[in-house]
Amino acid sequence: MILTLLGTGDAIGTPKIGCGCETCRAAAASGRTRLRTSLLLEAGGRHILIDSSPDLRQQLLRACSPHIDAVLWTHGHYDHFVGYGEFYRVQEMPPVYAPPPVMEYCLQFFHFLPLPPHPVEAYTPFDLFGVSCTFFPVNHPPVYTAGILLEHDGTRIAYTSDTRLDIPEKSRDLLCGVDLLLIDGIAPAGYSIHKHMNYADAVGLAESVGARDYRVVHMSHMVPFGMPKAGYDMECFRW
Repeated sequence: MILTLLGTGDAIGTPKIGCGCETCRAAAASGRTRLRTSLLLEAGGRHILIDSSPDLRQQLLRACSPHIDAVLWTHGHYDHFVGYGEFYRVQEMPPVYAPPPVMEYCLQFFHFLPLPPHPVEAYTPFDLFGVSCTFFPVNHPPVYTAGILLEHDGTRIAYTSDTRLDIPEKSRDLLCGVDLLLIDGIAPAGYSIHKHMNYADAVGLAESVGARDYRVVHMSHMVPFGMPKAGYDMECFRW
């Protein structure tokens, strides 16, 4: 099983257009980026895309153009689902799995595409190509948002998606002892953003649930490159 971080940035991405901060200047000079957060899981020769960011075309080209067999959506914010339109005239539209509130919202946007929808209730495991997938609610007001637990051959991977620190206890329990936790940390320590965690919040949650390894994702340009345990675009994990 291979997991690739296709992007690790927030809705704006890094470098931010028109920004002259130190992080954005360095990124522009070096060609380094944080594309919007999406994940790619390969298991048994099949590919599952987790969130379809607006940068999806560039992300899939970087990943050598894999055929996508299924898509999972965490919530209806544009930076997490609108890239699905990039499949048009590229491949057969892949089936999409999401909690019912997420599916209902996103289907309204993609009413013009032959999108095969599969709504799945939270805390209800379902199988995709031998991978057990479970959506779990997090806390990203005011939009219903889910994290995802992925289990395959004894390996457990969790993605919190966009969330505050105070996620439901039942969801938090699913994170305990995971092999890899990908966790929202949009701003540096000391910042308070009412619907996201900052970097210190993310690290604290990962350590409190006993994750064996973790990476902070969904980072804004305010988070410098090279932070400990910060994910980076096209980082791969193999089991």
